[in-house]
Amino acid sequence: MFQRPVALILLILSLPFLTVFFILIKISSKGPFIFKQKRTGKGKKVFTMYKIRTMVDKAEGLKKKYKKLNEVDGPVFKIKDDPRFTKVGKILSYTGLDELPQFFNVLKGDMAFVGPRPLPVDEAKKVPKKYGERFSVLPGITSPWVVGGQHRLKFREWMELDVEYSKRRSRAYDLRISLLTFLLILKLIGRKFLGKA
Repeated sequence: MFQRPVALILLILSLPFLTVFFILIKISSKGPFIFKQKRTGKGKKVFTMYKIRTMVDKAEGLKKKYKKLNEVDGPVFKIKDDPRFTKVGKILSYTGLDELPQFFNVLKGDMAFVGPRPLPVDEAKKVPKKYGERFSVLPGITSPWVVGGQHRLKFREWMELDVEYSKRRSRAYDLRISLLTFLLILKLIGRKFLGKA
């Protein structure tokens, strides 16, 4: 499958950036560089997903404290300006650069470049059965949800996008979402560092 060789190439190319991010993370906050979390993938198989740590150490234990700030309906927990973010982590999360280690997940075969975003195990268990088809494909680094509005979407809209993707996925569709994601990242980086919309 072509995705694994491409993931290896991208992982190698991203090493200089990961090195810089490693230094910034380690000098600005306590805790590991890589955040590992159990997620639910294709066929509801549980796997370990990797991200650059963007929050304070042991942020998972603070979920209950900030539960009232949750901006997404349904069984998921997401806060755009999460108070658990570190200063460096907030930038990385905003631009999506914290997802770079997931090239390793693609290399392992747990994820694809495009597919429904993998949910934490406890949240995945609460997804209504009518959206079960989202678990019929590999989860992705990016998805229709990422380019379609993210936090602005209701949980129902998010799940419907995932189900639609699982039904109509194709290389052409994946390429379109990948291109839109690349343009979105450039836009977010420009907005964050250059003040451009």
